Amino acid sequence: MYRIVLGWLVCSLIGIMGCDQSEKSNNIQEASLSPPNINSSKKIRAKFEPEDGKVLVFIGQELSAIGGLEKYNDGYLDHFDRRPAGFTAYSFLTPGDTTFGFVHKGLDGITSTDNWGDNDSNMSLQLNDPDYANMCLAIGLGMVGHEDKVANGVHDEMIKELGSFLQSLAPRPVFLRIGYEFDGHPWNHYEKENYLKAYRRVKDIMDDMGVENVAFVWQSTGFVSTPDQLEEWYPGDDYVDWCSFSFFARWREQEMIEFAKKKGKPVFIAEASASVSGPNMKFDNLTLPMDFNNPEDAQLAWNKWFTPFFKTIHDHPKTVKAISYINCNWKAHPMWKDNPTFKGIDARLQENKELKEKWEKEISKSNYVMSSPTLYSDLQKSL
Repeated sequence: MYRIVLGWLVCSLIGIMGCDQSEKSNNIQEASLSPPNINSSKKIRAKFEPEDGKVLVFIGQELSAIGGLEKYNDGYLDHFDRRPAGFTAYSFLTPGDTTFGFVHKGLDGITSTDNWGDNDSNMSLQLNDPDYANMCLAIGLGMVGHEDKVANGVHDEMIKELGSFLQSLAPRPVFLRIGYEFDGHPWNHYEKENYLKAYRRVKDIMDDMGVENVAFVWQSTGFVSTPDQLEEWYPGDDYVDWCSFSFFARWREQEMIEFAKKKGKPVFIAEASASVSGPNMKFDNLTLPMDFNNPEDAQLAWNKWFTPFFKTIHDHPKTVKAISYINCNWKAHPMWKDNPTFKGIDARLQENKELKEKWEKEISKSNYVMSSPTLYSDLQKSL
């Protein structure tokens, strides 16, 4: 969730709503959630959409959070035996912009190790490592402040370069979130008409290139837009393979699942990380401090965030088909130091033994799809 901000005043506009603090306990109590029993006739599935009742599991969103590499060896892959079905990374069509001292060159974090304030990113390191074999790739493609240039063709060569790179990854499935969190106006401030033209132009160029291993994902913040506003920002059925939203503290407000059902699209919860509203959020926009090293914080996170997160998945087995958990120590990264949502949060699952076990038990259920030698071919069956 790379929010390119103009200062802490912009960040503070992110209000966190909807959760009350429960009693705390030193032992994490487990919610009873069973995988759905799906008996449905065959339907036409979206690109790389698994069968009804199945959910792709991704982990994000930078090198230290995911791990599995010689230099980055304390992340998710280093602490969990079962590898996820995919991982999340980011890049940008914003050459010349500066973020936390980093000057963007365009297509950042793809073939070079870059840090725009949220720790190192380099998806090529991951793609070339055997620990990342048989895993899909989800890319958040930012274009804040450049949507007009993308729409008008200024960045066409950059888009073609990206298309060639993605094409070279085949048969690995790629989920491309163009202009992710399009309605995050305080931090992304996209202009609607240019955003829509830019989104469509990226897809049109890649279609013309014959890029076949990319699913195009349209992602909302999950708490800002009404159904009518979502409709206004929707690029069109022919341009959207998956609908998507972010699942943080304001999860109660999301409208995307019902919107996606009406469009006949699967949903990717593309950004999710444990966060719970503070008691005075209407005044200070703060989430509660959250450090999984603290057993009370871990219990609160399980009760108030993980339980409704998993319930959302189980309640919509024909629609919610992919999730991505951001296994991040947010408060350690400069980008989030003044952000009221994340500045007090360390959401790394491996930091609490009981929470880790509960997560492992949940995703071991039959509805969760993890990495396997047949993953790519299984997802190709949707085509």
